Amino acid sequence: MIVPIDSNPAPQISIILPTYNRWRLTVKAIDSVVAQTFQDWELLIIDDGSNDGTYGFVNIQVERDRRIRYHWARNRGLAMARNIGLLMSRGKYITFLDSDDEYLPDHLKIRAEYLAAHPEVELLHGGVEIIGPELVADKHDPSRMIPISECVIGGTFVIRRDLAERLQGFRDITYGDDADFFERAEEAGAIIHRIDVPTYRYNRMEFDSLTAIAGREGIEGIAKFRGLHG
Repeated sequence: MIVPIDSNPAPQISIILPTYNRWRLTVKAIDSVVAQTFQDWELLIIDDGSNDGTYGFVNIQVERDRRIRYHWARNRGLAMARNIGLLMSRGKYITFLDSDDEYLPDHLKIRAEYLAAHPEVELLHGGVEIIGPELVADKHDPSRMIPISECVIGGTFVIRRDLAERLQGFRDITYGDDADFFERAEEAGAIIHRIDVPTYRYNRMEFDSLTAIAGREGIEGIAKFRGLHG
C-alpha cells in the first residue's frame, strides 16, 4: 500500500525509516521525527513485510500528519527497503532513521543549518549517541569486534539527491550496505563531511538488530535471519 503523494511542495529533507516487525519501536521513532524543531521534512515508512500489525499502529500517525507516508513491501532486507524509500522520496536531501533508533529534537535542524552553510557537501554523516555496547562486528571480518567510532552509521547519513542517483542507491549485500555506500561515495570523489554533534540516538540493545546478529552468529546468521523472515 502506498499513501498517495499530495500536491505540497517538495520538502528539504526526506527521511526513510525501514522497519520489520517492530511496531512499538517504530512508533517511538516516528514520535522523535514529529518532535523535531526543524519541520520541513517528509517521513517515508518502508515496512519490509511486517506481520505484527505494524500498519495498524503506524497508520494512526499517518492519518495525523500528511508529511508521513507508509509503504508495505515483500521482505527483501534493509538495503532494498532503503532503495524503495529513495524512489518514493522528494527532498533535496535524503536521510535515514532505523526503527529502533531516535532523533534528539535538534537533529534535523543542526544538519539542515550545516548543509545550508556548506552547499557543496554531498554526504554528511556522524553525530551518534550510543545506547548499549560500543563494539560491533567488523564488516570485513564479523568474527572481529571493533569500536563504533571506527564505523560509519547509515542512520546518520544525509545524502544529496544527485549523489544517491549517481551511485544508484544501496547495494543488496548481507551486511554493511551503509559502509559499502560510503566507500563507493569516496571512490566516486563525493564531497563528504562529518558532524560530531551527537543527536542520533543509536540503540544497540535490540536482540534482532543486524549488528547484534552479526556479532553473535556472523554473516551466516544474518542470511539465516533473512531466510526465515523472507
